[in-house]
Amino acid sequence: MASYDYVIIGGGSAGCTLAGRLSEDPDVTVCLLEAGPKDDSFLINVPAGAAAIMPKPGKLNWGFETVPQKGLNGRKGYQPRGKTLGGSSSINAMIYIRGHSSDYDNWVDMGAKGWGWDDVLPYFKKSENREAGATDLRGTGGPLNVANLQSPNPIGQNYLDACAQLQLPKTDDFNGEQFEGTGRYEVTQKNGQRFSAAKAYLTPNLSRPNLTVITDATITKINIEDSRATGVQCNINGEEKTINATQEVLLCGGAFGSPQILLLSGIGDRDELAQVGIDCVHHLPGVGKNLHDHIDYIISYKSKSTDTLGYSLVGIYKAIKAVFAYRKHKTGIFTSNFAEVGGFYRSSPDIKVPDLQTHFVVGIVDDHARKSHLGHGYSCHVCVLRPKSRGTVKLASTDPFAAPLIDPAFLQDDRDMEVLLKGVKLIDQIVKAPAFEPIKGKRLYSSENMNDEDWREEIRNRADTVYHPVGTCKMGVDDMAVVDPDLKVHGLVGLRVVDASIIPQVISGNTNAPTIMIAEKCADKIKASRA
Repeated sequence: MASYDYVIIGGGSAGCTLAGRLSEDPDVTVCLLEAGPKDDSFLINVPAGAAAIMPKPGKLNWGFETVPQKGLNGRKGYQPRGKTLGGSSSINAMIYIRGHSSDYDNWVDMGAKGWGWDDVLPYFKKSENREAGATDLRGTGGPLNVANLQSPNPIGQNYLDACAQLQLPKTDDFNGEQFEGTGRYEVTQKNGQRFSAAKAYLTPNLSRPNLTVITDATITKINIEDSRATGVQCNINGEEKTINATQEVLLCGGAFGSPQILLLSGIGDRDELAQVGIDCVHHLPGVGKNLHDHIDYIISYKSKSTDTLGYSLVGIYKAIKAVFAYRKHKTGIFTSNFAEVGGFYRSSPDIKVPDLQTHFVVGIVDDHARKSHLGHGYSCHVCVLRPKSRGTVKLASTDPFAAPLIDPAFLQDDRDMEVLLKGVKLIDQIVKAPAFEPIKGKRLYSSENMNDEDWREEIRNRADTVYHPVGTCKMGVDDMAVVDPDLKVHGLVGLRVVDASIIPQVISGNTNAPTIMIAEKCADKIKASRA
């Protein structure tokens, strides 16, 4: 039976950040538990390797499915999540986006005092090492390297030119003064290699004697005694272990894992726990509620351009050449994050803050890359940034190795469909702009001429997540909040949730940078409580 001051559940973006920051103090002991393996696979380190990890469940990918979605014509959605040190930052598209400043001020209005833009900006800057340099809004010297792509694909310029032809606004920095508009995404890379939260916060600190990292460790429950979290039960390589926490248990399992672990521990709605045969240890009805995600639709084209990624004799030849370019210089197509350019736009002029985001991909994306196409092509995503639909995460059984029941309730609220429809019509205009004519081939699935009803049906047949689930352990002070603004679980001592599950309303953009910010801010809260 081991004992540490802090036991961190989950070695994803938040868990790695916490482990790195808390272990800075040599007087505290920290244990990080991760269900997956170490992050030493070349598929993680080579940015383009994500294309091999994402499509199916495996050693590095939980590969969850949702329950059938009424709003998606009964289809099950697909939810890839990282199962390794670094979590989803080890398999994602590496896009560094903070969201709009108003997102965080909205959190305050929802009961998250101390989480407004002015409160969180210092932590974004603290975490960041921006290769392009510091500004009033951007940071340098932090652990997380943020860079421009080493070898941008030429067809990204077609997208930028198309948006200019439609007179859409443009920006040089989505995280700077101008959020709205079209531009190139910055990425969490260094020297052409993925720079995950694990590479930023964990790898440089593994030699610290006060930091213990255990992989292949599945949590079976959090131990609660007299309303205090005292440690965890876990299965490590087939052996049941108890690991005690003398100070706090810090739950960083993500939007799906954190509510699942709380529920397995008897923390949640008592009636729902009784339905699966779990004794209620602490009644907290908000656990697993408020799940929401950016619903996304993709238009794809075949292309005449072999600059796009694809399966062909030319593509194979270029890939072979790219192996040598990558090995020698860390340049070329293997450094691509695929979604190299995009933008933030308003669905109508009366919207003050962009409510649509696009990701332009330099290859064909079909069903999360689970369907392949011969030849070359490109794709354009559009997602709804502030969805109204709310779903749940529930237990399928008492088996900690079983996947939870994930129900994001996609398009349950009709307002989401109407915003997404506007977004789809926008990208339909973009991909039909003159800038794409020289490289355009056959369009997949949808036709060039669709009416609104055609589009609605097409959306229900093919839309899905763009991988930003949040909200299932909501931060706030209302009856359905799970954690308070210090991220402490309401009604319990020694237990915090620190990850994207605490986000009360999803931010307007990719969620990795905000998750790291949340952990940076919480680490300072924990340090202050010890002072």
